[in-house]
Amino acid sequence: MPDHNKSRPPTDYRKIRREQERMQIFLVFFVLLVVGTGLIGLIWGVEQAIVGGVCLLGGALLIGGLWLGLSLLQRFFDE
Repeated sequence: MPDHNKSRPPTDYRKIRREQERMQIFLVFFVLLVVGTGLIGLIWGVEQAIVGGVCLLGGALLIGGLWLGLSLLQRFFDE
């Protein structure tokens, strides 16, 4: 019987986690900017959607900056 475990490379759980974190941050941006601005536009109108979109963009940039800072700290201390 052949041993299939020797033919597979080891699983890189850190790489998988980084990819999942990256996908989650993109989903947060999408929900905040597209879904949030769209809902504001549907409920209150286009002008308010533009203002709300700018505010949501600020929040998304804050979240992205925090994520980026923590990712850089993690890479710095892991090496």
